[in-house]
Amino acid sequence: MELKNKVVVITGAAQGLGLAMANTFAQAGAHIALIDMQDEAVKNAAKSISELGVTAKGYALNVTDEEAVETVFSQIAADFGQINGLINSAGIMRDGMLLKVKEGKVVDKMSKQQFQSVLDVNVTGTFLCAREAAAHMIETQSEGVIINLSSVSRAGNMGQTNYSASKSAVSTMTVSWAKELARHNIRTGCIAPGLVNTAMAAQMRPEMLQRFLSTVPAGRLAEVDELGHAAKFIFENDYYTGRTLELDGGTRV
Repeated sequence: MELKNKVVVITGAAQGLGLAMANTFAQAGAHIALIDMQDEAVKNAAKSISELGVTAKGYALNVTDEEAVETVFSQIAADFGQINGLINSAGIMRDGMLLKVKEGKVVDKMSKQQFQSVLDVNVTGTFLCAREAAAHMIETQSEGVIINLSSVSRAGNMGQTNYSASKSAVSTMTVSWAKELARHNIRTGCIAPGLVNTAMAAQMRPEMLQRFLSTVPAGRLAEVDELGHAAKFIFENDYYTGRTLELDGGTRV
Protein backbone atom coordinates (compact mmCIF):
# COMPACT_ATOMS: atom_id res chain seq x y z
CA MET A 1 0.00 0.00 0.00
CA GLU A 2 1.24 3.46 -0.89
CA LEU A 3 1.05 5.41 2.39
CA LYS A 4 0.90 8.92 0.99
CA ASN A 5 -2.57 10.42 1.60
CA LYS A 6 -3.86 7.24 3.23
CA VAL A 7 -5.67 7.45 6.60
CA VAL A 8 -4.17 5.41 9.43
CA VAL A 9 -5.70 5.02 12.90
CA ILE A 10 -3.30 4.31 15.76
CA THR A 11 -4.41 3.39 19.27
CA GLY A 12 -2.32 4.08 22.36
CA ALA A 13 -0.91 6.97 20.36
CA ALA A 14 -0.42 9.71 22.96
CA GLN A 15 3.11 8.60 23.79
CA GLY A 16 5.75 5.90 23.44
CA LEU A 17 5.43 3.30 20.73
CA GLY A 18 2.08 4.50 19.37
CA LEU A 19 3.33 8.08 18.96
CA ALA A 20 6.56 6.87 17.35
CA MET A 21 4.55 4.90 14.79
CA ALA A 22 2.39 7.95 14.14
CA ASN A 23 5.55 9.93 13.38
CA THR A 24 6.88 7.23 11.05
CA PHE A 25 3.66 7.04 9.06
CA ALA A 26 3.17 10.81 8.95
CA GLN A 27 6.69 11.19 7.55
CA ALA A 28 5.60 8.85 4.75
CA GLY A 29 2.66 11.17 4.00
CA ALA A 30 -0.16 9.35 5.78
CA HIS A 31 -2.90 11.24 7.61
CA ILE A 32 -3.21 10.07 11.21
CA ALA A 33 -6.09 9.56 13.62
CA LEU A 34 -4.61 9.15 17.09
CA ILE A 35 -6.55 7.33 19.81
CA ASP A 36 -5.72 7.28 23.51
CA MET A 37 -7.49 7.41 26.87
CA GLN A 38 -5.66 10.62 27.78
CA ASP A 39 -7.66 13.42 26.17
CA GLU A 40 -5.24 16.32 26.53
CA ALA A 41 -2.18 14.19 25.74
CA VAL A 42 -3.66 12.74 22.56
CA LYS A 43 -4.74 16.17 21.35
CA ASN A 44 -1.22 17.49 21.94
CA ALA A 45 0.24 14.48 20.15
CA ALA A 46 -2.01 15.13 17.16
CA LYS A 47 -0.87 18.74 17.08
CA SER A 48 2.77 17.66 16.94
CA ILE A 49 2.05 15.16 14.15
CA SER A 50 0.21 17.79 12.10
CA GLU A 51 3.41 19.84 12.05
CA LEU A 52 4.81 17.19 9.70
CA GLY A 53 2.46 18.49 7.01
CA VAL A 54 -0.34 15.95 7.26
CA THR A 55 -3.81 16.00 8.78
CA ALA A 56 -3.84 14.62 12.32
CA LYS A 57 -6.64 14.49 14.86
CA GLY A 58 -6.73 13.13 18.41
CA TYR A 59 -9.64 11.16 19.90
CA ALA A 60 -10.06 10.25 23.57
CA LEU A 61 -11.30 6.67 23.83
CA ASN A 62 -11.37 3.67 26.15
CA VAL A 63 -10.92 0.84 23.65
CA THR A 64 -12.82 -1.60 25.90
CA ASP A 65 -16.06 0.42 25.57
CA GLU A 66 -17.92 -1.06 22.58
CA GLU A 67 -20.37 1.80 22.06
CA ALA A 68 -17.62 4.41 22.37
CA VAL A 69 -15.41 2.53 19.89
CA GLU A 70 -18.24 2.45 17.36
CA THR A 71 -18.88 6.18 17.83
CA VAL A 72 -15.23 7.22 17.53
CA PHE A 73 -14.53 5.14 14.42
CA SER A 74 -17.64 6.56 12.76
CA GLN A 75 -16.38 10.04 13.64
CA ILE A 76 -12.94 9.28 12.21
CA ALA A 77 -14.50 8.03 8.97
CA ALA A 78 -16.58 11.20 8.78
CA ASP A 79 -13.63 13.48 9.57
CA PHE A 80 -11.19 11.87 7.11
CA GLY A 81 -13.56 10.39 4.52
CA GLN A 82 -12.05 6.90 4.75
CA ILE A 83 -9.96 4.56 6.88
CA ASN A 84 -7.09 2.66 5.24
CA GLY A 85 -5.12 1.39 8.19
CA LEU A 86 -5.23 0.54 11.87
CA ILE A 87 -2.38 -0.11 14.28
CA ASN A 88 -3.61 -1.65 17.53
CA SER A 89 -0.87 -0.34 19.82
CA ALA A 90 -2.92 0.16 23.00
CA GLY A 91 -2.06 -2.41 25.67
CA ILE A 92 -1.36 -2.91 29.34
CA MET A 93 0.62 -5.25 31.61
CA ARG A 94 -0.39 -6.46 35.08
CA ASP A 95 2.32 -9.01 35.78
CA GLY A 96 2.13 -11.47 38.64
CA MET A 97 2.50 -15.13 39.50
CA LEU A 98 -0.48 -17.44 39.19
CA LEU A 99 0.13 -18.39 42.83
CA LYS A 100 2.53 -17.18 45.49
CA VAL A 101 3.67 -19.98 47.76
CA LYS A 102 5.70 -19.78 50.96
CA GLU A 103 6.74 -22.85 52.91
CA GLY A 104 4.19 -24.99 51.10
CA LYS A 105 1.30 -22.58 51.73
CA VAL A 106 -0.50 -20.50 49.09
CA VAL A 107 -0.27 -16.92 50.34
CA ASP A 108 -1.62 -15.07 47.29
CA LYS A 109 -3.29 -15.65 43.90
CA MET A 110 -3.56 -13.72 40.68
CA SER A 111 -7.00 -12.15 40.98
CA LYS A 112 -9.66 -12.40 38.33
CA GLN A 113 -9.53 -8.60 37.98
CA GLN A 114 -5.76 -8.69 37.40
CA PHE A 115 -6.24 -11.35 34.72
CA GLN A 116 -9.35 -9.89 33.11
CA SER A 117 -8.16 -6.28 32.96
CA VAL A 118 -5.29 -7.26 30.66
CA LEU A 119 -7.54 -9.32 28.39
CA ASP A 120 -10.09 -6.49 28.27
CA VAL A 121 -7.58 -4.01 26.84
CA ASN A 122 -5.22 -6.25 24.88
CA VAL A 123 -7.75 -8.66 23.39
CA THR A 124 -11.21 -7.08 23.52
CA GLY A 125 -9.89 -3.61 22.68
CA THR A 126 -7.94 -4.98 19.73
CA PHE A 127 -11.00 -6.91 18.54
CA LEU A 128 -13.38 -3.95 18.79
CA CYS A 129 -11.08 -1.50 17.01
CA ALA A 130 -10.25 -3.97 14.25
CA ARG A 131 -13.91 -4.81 13.72
CA GLU A 132 -14.92 -1.18 13.34
CA ALA A 133 -11.93 -0.26 11.17
CA ALA A 134 -12.64 -3.19 8.85
CA ALA A 135 -16.32 -2.28 8.63
CA HIS A 136 -15.51 1.24 7.48
CA MET A 137 -12.85 0.01 5.05
CA ILE A 138 -15.44 -2.27 3.43
CA GLU A 139 -18.22 0.31 3.34
CA THR A 140 -15.97 2.92 1.68
CA GLN A 141 -14.38 0.27 -0.59
CA SER A 142 -10.95 1.27 0.69
CA GLU A 143 -7.94 -1.02 0.59
CA GLY A 144 -6.85 -1.61 4.15
CA VAL A 145 -4.26 -3.00 6.52
CA ILE A 146 -4.71 -3.92 10.19
CA ILE A 147 -1.64 -4.41 12.38
CA ASN A 148 -1.80 -5.88 15.88
CA LEU A 149 0.93 -5.69 18.52
CA SER A 150 1.77 -9.04 20.07
CA SER A 151 4.90 -9.88 22.07
CA VAL A 152 7.67 -12.44 22.37
CA SER A 153 5.80 -13.39 25.55
CA ARG A 154 2.99 -14.90 23.48
CA ALA A 155 4.84 -18.21 23.72
CA GLY A 156 4.32 -18.16 27.49
CA ASN A 157 6.39 -16.41 30.12
CA MET A 158 6.77 -16.83 33.87
CA GLY A 159 4.78 -14.22 35.79
CA GLN A 160 2.72 -13.25 32.74
CA THR A 161 -0.24 -15.63 32.57
CA ASN A 162 -2.57 -12.77 31.63
CA TYR A 163 -0.21 -10.89 29.30
CA SER A 164 1.03 -14.02 27.50
CA ALA A 165 -2.53 -15.24 26.96
CA SER A 166 -3.57 -11.87 25.57
CA LYS A 167 -0.64 -11.60 23.17
CA SER A 168 -1.14 -15.14 21.92
CA ALA A 169 -4.78 -14.28 21.21
CA VAL A 170 -3.76 -11.14 19.31
CA SER A 171 -1.48 -13.19 17.07
CA THR A 172 -4.13 -15.80 16.29
CA MET A 173 -6.81 -13.18 15.60
CA THR A 174 -4.46 -11.77 12.98
CA VAL A 175 -4.54 -15.10 11.13
CA SER A 176 -8.33 -15.40 11.33
CA TRP A 177 -8.90 -11.89 10.00
CA ALA A 178 -6.45 -12.38 7.13
CA LYS A 179 -8.54 -15.33 5.94
CA GLU A 180 -11.87 -13.56 6.42
CA LEU A 181 -11.01 -10.12 5.04
CA ALA A 182 -8.81 -10.90 2.04
CA ARG A 183 -11.79 -10.85 -0.33
CA HIS A 184 -12.41 -7.25 0.77
CA ASN A 185 -8.84 -6.19 -0.09
CA ILE A 186 -7.88 -5.96 3.59
CA ARG A 187 -4.61 -7.44 4.84
CA THR A 188 -3.54 -8.09 8.42
CA GLY A 189 -0.19 -8.30 10.15
CA CYS A 190 1.20 -8.66 13.62
CA ILE A 191 4.47 -7.57 15.24
CA ALA A 192 5.89 -9.47 18.21
CA PRO A 193 8.63 -7.37 19.82
CA GLY A 194 10.75 -8.15 22.81
CA LEU A 195 11.28 -5.38 25.34
CA VAL A 196 11.18 -1.94 23.72
CA ASN A 197 13.04 1.16 24.88
CA THR A 198 10.02 3.03 26.25
CA ALA A 199 8.99 4.54 29.58
CA MET A 200 7.85 1.08 30.72
CA ALA A 201 11.35 -0.33 30.24
CA ALA A 202 12.84 2.67 32.02
CA GLN A 203 10.80 1.79 35.12
CA MET A 204 12.37 -1.65 35.42
CA ARG A 205 14.84 -2.30 38.21
CA PRO A 206 18.38 -2.19 36.77
CA GLU A 207 19.13 -5.76 37.80
CA MET A 208 15.95 -7.02 36.12
CA LEU A 209 16.77 -5.11 32.95
CA GLN A 210 20.29 -6.52 32.85
CA ARG A 211 18.97 -10.03 33.41
CA PHE A 212 16.61 -9.62 30.46
CA LEU A 213 19.30 -8.15 28.21
CA SER A 214 21.50 -11.16 28.92
CA THR A 215 18.92 -13.28 27.05
CA VAL A 216 18.91 -11.03 23.96
CA PRO A 217 21.49 -12.01 21.34
CA ALA A 218 21.37 -8.47 19.91
CA GLY A 219 22.39 -7.24 23.36
CA ARG A 220 19.99 -4.30 23.59
CA LEU A 221 16.37 -3.21 23.66
CA ALA A 222 14.36 -2.54 20.51
CA GLU A 223 13.99 1.12 19.60
CA VAL A 224 10.55 2.54 18.87
CA ASP A 225 11.66 3.67 15.42
CA GLU A 226 12.55 0.07 14.58
CA LEU A 227 9.00 -1.01 15.35
CA GLY A 228 7.71 1.86 13.25
CA HIS A 229 9.87 0.63 10.38
CA ALA A 230 8.46 -2.90 10.79
CA ALA A 231 4.89 -1.61 10.68
CA LYS A 232 5.68 0.45 7.60
CA PHE A 233 7.06 -2.67 5.89
CA ILE A 234 3.83 -4.57 6.57
CA PHE A 235 1.74 -1.73 5.17
CA GLU A 236 3.84 -1.31 2.05
CA ASN A 237 4.33 -5.00 1.17
CA ASP A 238 1.10 -6.10 -0.50
CA TYR A 239 1.90 -9.81 -0.15
CA TYR A 240 2.30 -9.73 3.62
CA THR A 241 -0.79 -10.90 5.47
CA GLY A 242 -1.84 -13.18 8.32
CA ARG A 243 1.63 -13.50 9.80
CA THR A 244 3.49 -12.36 12.91
CA LEU A 245 6.78 -10.55 12.38
CA GLU A 246 9.15 -11.29 15.25
CA LEU A 247 11.21 -8.24 16.20
CA ASP A 248 12.91 -9.41 19.35
CA GLY A 249 16.65 -9.25 18.72
CA GLY A 250 16.76 -13.04 18.71
CA THR A 251 15.14 -13.41 22.13
CA ARG A 252 13.49 -16.68 23.08
CA VAL A 253 11.43 -16.61 26.27
